[in-house]
Amino acid sequence: MEFHNTARSFIVSYDQSTIVIAPAGFTLSDMPELAEVEFYRKQWDPGKNQKITAVALHADKRIFRCTDPKQLRSELVGQRLLGSEASGKQMLFRFSGDLWLGIHLGMTGKTHVEWPDFRPGKHDHLVLYQQKRALVFTDPRQLGHVLFHHGADEPAWWKQHAPEIVSREFDHKFLDQFLDRHLKAPTKAVLLMQRGFPGIGNWMADEILWRAKVLPSKRAGKLNTRERVKIFRAAKFVVRRSLETLGRHFSDPPRTWLIHQRWENSGVCPRHRTPLRRATIGGRTTAWCPRCQR
Repeated sequence: MEFHNTARSFIVSYDQSTIVIAPAGFTLSDMPELAEVEFYRKQWDPGKNQKITAVALHADKRIFRCTDPKQLRSELVGQRLLGSEASGKQMLFRFSGDLWLGIHLGMTGKTHVEWPDFRPGKHDHLVLYQQKRALVFTDPRQLGHVLFHHGADEPAWWKQHAPEIVSREFDHKFLDQFLDRHLKAPTKAVLLMQRGFPGIGNWMADEILWRAKVLPSKRAGKLNTRERVKIFRAAKFVVRRSLETLGRHFSDPPRTWLIHQRWENSGVCPRHRTPLRRATIGGRTTAWCPRCQR
């Protein structure tokens, strides 16, 4: 295993498999969103096709509230990690023996790879040991959760997801129907609903609405056809570009994006430097430009 230090991240190489690890203390948002989840999904890739030799877990912790940790531990040992996928804010890891492991990161969860002699700390709630490494799930606040399934087909709780925003199934008709079911809700709140916009969280919702030039507090029922089309296009663009940057290398989106200003108290609109305004909408701190978004 080799380590290489870069300006913004650490690169770790395992047997010709390379992953990128975000530096300690680097946090893009207060809860992992679609692109960050895709990044963390790939952190266990070095362990693909390798056998699980042992499992360590904190069986009494909240993250196992939806599964049987004893079954997980006994059945995973001896199986191989075959692959993984992400959907919205969740990840699914497929193992030999028809076993499936689901992980939701919550607000502070992350997956990472450690040395094979790794000793779990109090926040390292699940560790899958292999001969050359340890696959670790860490969650200090325990707002995430772990699911486990034994069956030839994908678990039912995975199939219930809304269509991915970058997929063909997420089309104008789907967006219109979802907006029509929430006509009285602020548009920002609707974008945070995972059954319609899987993986979208606070900063991505603000980014989409800023690009669409839609006021976050505007009721979904007040959106005209043009505004709906602009939200659709902005959602596709923001998700696609986020997956290309954050999801692939955990690097920042372009400097012209709202995200680089929305966290600053003195943040301004990237278009024309108008000071941003803030309010709590849909239960989340929201930033917008009073000149662009009306």
